[in-house]
This record gives sequence, structure tokens and C-alpha cells, in this order.
Amino acid sequence: MRDDPRLPSSPGFWRSPLRGPRFTSVLGLVLLVGITVLFVTGLVSYAAYNPDLSPVNDKTPDKGILGFYLFAWPTNPHWLYRLNQGVHVTLGITLIPVLLAKLWSVIPRLFALPPARSLAHALERISLLLLVGGALFEFVTGVLNVQLDYVFPGSFYPLHFYGAWVFFAAFVAHALLKMPTALRNLRHLREERNDLVSPRPAEPTVSRRGALWFVGGGSLLLFATTVGQNFDGILRRTALLAPHGGGDPGSGPNGFQINKTAKSRGISRAETSDEVWRLVVAGPAGNVRLSRAQLAGLPLYSAALPIACVEGWSTSDQWWRGVRLRDLAALVGYDADDPPDVFVESLQRRGAFRSAALRANQVADPRSLLALYVNGEELSPDHGYPARIIVPAAPGVLNTKWVARMTFGDL
Repeated sequence: MRDDPRLPSSPGFWRSPLRGPRFTSVLGLVLLVGITVLFVTGLVSYAAYNPDLSPVNDKTPDKGILGFYLFAWPTNPHWLYRLNQGVHVTLGITLIPVLLAKLWSVIPRLFALPPARSLAHALERISLLLLVGGALFEFVTGVLNVQLDYVFPGSFYPLHFYGAWVFFAAFVAHALLKMPTALRNLRHLREERNDLVSPRPAEPTVSRRGALWFVGGGSLLLFATTVGQNFDGILRRTALLAPHGGGDPGSGPNGFQINKTAKSRGISRAETSDEVWRLVVAGPAGNVRLSRAQLAGLPLYSAALPIACVEGWSTSDQWWRGVRLRDLAALVGYDADDPPDVFVESLQRRGAFRSAALRANQVADPRSLLALYVNGEELSPDHGYPARIIVPAAPGVLNTKWVARMTFGDL
């Protein structure tokens, strides 16, 4: 069966003259760098949620030692999460052609017989299966999440988090096994013959260098149609493969990216009207109920901050104006210069982040606001009217919209 050219287990079945150690090694080294960056930025993105602060922020409660690296997410620089997530999503989409070309280049090995010739070979085959399965799982779920298409079972956060660790473990094992061979293939003028080289290659229609240029061109095209999601205006319109939010934000001061509209979250105008809506601020000194007019009568401050989402899109700095979170903490018995954590709840009735927790360092930052205005105008309903949270460097989902209650205290 191994020598029957009609079966994929036969080396003669795979006739492309492009396959070879050097072609595979070039793609592998690109992925070595790119996937390492993806893994690190993914872990950093997870840390930005402060998952060890409160159960509502932690979407992977059974992570155990996998949370060894977690740290209190900083507020400086204010564009930190915007940069990290922009790199993570844009690079991930850009690497898709490289990944597919790499999988195509080594596909004969997935069907090779016997399944294991030695213990080392068996370990290599297992790592290869985990690597291929993990790569497809991570890239597919990542792309679906970017497109806001949650067709996979369960929550994206634990699926992507645990999948990343399995995939990267197999990736490291495979890289350690193959690195010496890859470097040797790149150094030699004439590449070694191995099981990737067809014993009876078909007539070439393109050179290997041309194939690499083709893969690189595909990556460049994906980059050009994705990177615009990190900017506003004309550049955002070039992001053909990136999500454009839950609706058209229109023009004017509120005319910037939105993801979830008030209507999609079940927020009605009746419950956000000035006559009905009240913000409840809770702390050791008791509860304080504030209307929007009363909030607007408190000392107001401005901050230029972006919004950056886990799906990779972000806005440029918008001018927000509102009450500092530290001053709200002072209203209920805390020192404004040493405020505690805060638990924020929204009018939103459904969704993973209808409530969120913020660390004390985020509350203490003078740029952290309960915003009432943006770019000189009242917030629109889709941007969180009557009031929303805005915090430097925080993921967009922690900048809670339609705030109803804030409970200050150590979490």
C-alpha cells in the first residue's frame, strides 16, 4: 500500500515539484517568529482583563498554573491595549497564507506509513497532529471571533485560551525537533532530499521562489485589508476583512466605531431618560443616588483616550469628559488619592460583560472617567448614554456602557 501511487500514503502520490526542505524551512521560520509573537500578545491580551481580580472578569476559572504570569494591568501608556490587540489580530490574519502554505508543504507526512518508526518519530508525529489541529483551531476560532460569528460551541475566551496553550506546546516541541534541519537547509546551496521531495515530480509551472512570492503577496493583501481597523476615517474603510461594528456610527462627535448598539443590548430610551435614570454609587459611607444633572454638576475632567476591542479594531483618541472614578469613590467614604477596586454594573441585561471589575490602579488614574460627553457632545445611546466608563489602556469590554451601579471596595 505504501508504494501504490494511487494512495496518499505513497510518496509518488504527491507530485508537486515545489515541495522540498528549503521551501518548508522558509515558511517554518516565518511562522516560528510570527506565532511566537501571536502567543505572547495573546497572553498579554488575557492579562489585560485582570482575570484574577474578580470572577466576572475571569472567563477561564479552571486555568490553574496557566495563570502564573498574570499581573495588574497598567494604565500607561494609554494606547497599550490598542497596540497589543492590533498586532495580535492583524498579524494573525496576515499569517494565514503562510500557515496554509506550510501545511500544504508537509501534507505527505500526515499520511506516511508506518505511523511510527521509532520513539522519536512517534513523538514527532504526535506533535505534528497536535500542531496541525491546534493551528487550524486557533486560527479558525480567531477569525470567526473577529467577524463576530460565534458558531463554535461555548465561549470564545476559554476555547481560545486553552487551545493556545495546547497548540503552542506542540509548536515548541516541533520547533525544537526541526530547527537544526531547517537551519541546515537554509545554509546549504543545495537542499537535502527527503520525504517531501517527490520521487516522480510533475512538470513545474512556477518556481519555488515564485511560490514564496505568491504566499507573501497573499499575506500582504490580507495585511492591507485588515490593518485599517486600527484607524479612523478613510483607512478604516480599507479594512474589508475586519468587523465594522454593530451599526453605522454616523458623523459628528459621536461618529466613531461602535460594536454593540443600545438596541442590540435591550437598552430603551425610557430607562435612560433624565427623569428615570439614576446612578447608584455604593461604598462604606452608604449608597449615593445621582441623576445625570447631578453628575454634570460635579467637577468634570477631560481625557483623550482610544477604545480598543478584543476583535482587533480600535479608534483614535477621542476627547471624553466626565467625573473621575476616584472622585466617585470619595463620595462614598474613600480617599480620592487611594481608592479601592470598583465593580461596575450596566443596564445591559445580557452579554458576557454586562458587569466588570476595575483594579484600584485603574480607578486611581486621573484619566479614568465616568464619561458623560465625548468630543464636546453628549454621549449617543450607542456610545453609552447616559454615562459610560472610560479607562486608559483597558480592553473595550471593561469600558462599561449604560452604567447603572458602581460598588467601590476591595475585590
